[in-house]
Amino acid sequence: MHTLEYLHKQLDNLEELRTIVKTMKALSAASIRQYEQAVSALAGYYRTVERGLHVVLKDTQSFPGTARRIQKPLRLAAIVFGSDHGLCGRFNEDITRYALDRMKSAAADTENHLLLAVGARVAASLEQAGQVVENDFLVPGSASQITITVQQILLKIDEWREQADVYYVYLFYNRHSGSKNYRPTGFELLPINLHRFHRLEEETWPSRCLPTFSVDRELLFTRLLRQYLFVTLFRACAESQASEHTSRLSAMQSAQRNLDERLEDVTMHYRRARQNVITSELLDVVSGFEAITGSHKS
Repeated sequence: MHTLEYLHKQLDNLEELRTIVKTMKALSAASIRQYEQAVSALAGYYRTVERGLHVVLKDTQSFPGTARRIQKPLRLAAIVFGSDHGLCGRFNEDITRYALDRMKSAAADTENHLLLAVGARVAASLEQAGQVVENDFLVPGSASQITITVQQILLKIDEWREQADVYYVYLFYNRHSGSKNYRPTGFELLPINLHRFHRLEEETWPSRCLPTFSVDRELLFTRLLRQYLFVTLFRACAESQASEHTSRLSAMQSAQRNLDERLEDVTMHYRRARQNVITSELLDVVSGFEAITGSHKS
């Protein structure tokens, strides 16, 4: 049977762990809201860029700036968003498995691809799966730091296409899909399917005035395309981090339930052991009293 000192120390340790878990829960909940707001704030700008591309591409079947000499086999590069820290369930393992499965079915040379991981944990997960990670970036510490990471990724994409003859660029991340869930998702970031912007013709324009432009069409197209890539990567990063903190919050909630059950169990054992000690001491007192009174009578 455990001593009172041992049980008391165990209770102190469990209380400390419980405090840490509660703090991590609070931080995760606050972070989820931060990244949800970032995604929401970006929605309007994303829509504006889409409509701008629709206007630039209007009355054009193709755009010269997108033409590229295709070589066989086509080379693929992938960007995978994950986490720097653990305690978030199977967050990194899920996106790793999903990304590798999707890449196997891509219309490219799957044996000669490049990988960029955003997050030390997902980079390690990819390497454990036998992949070579060319670059790994740190996950932004807050929503305000996402821009810097996205700019670094855009520079890396330019380098891939200019120096490594990359044709396809895929983007993989865990999409935030509710208060307790995330869903691995991915799509072909490059080359961009420009027909999707032509399809906006079917939608009603939000104002009475149809937009026009006076600058060079190709220059405007290039700049809008750059903004489209920026917004897409920014949203993926924010969604991934909201999903990470959602997964961590769920893990911390499970940990707190387990700690509460353990605390209740140890507290019960502590009280029982303490009662046994008190009972033993009382019996010693009674025995001593009886021994003293018995000696006086004799």
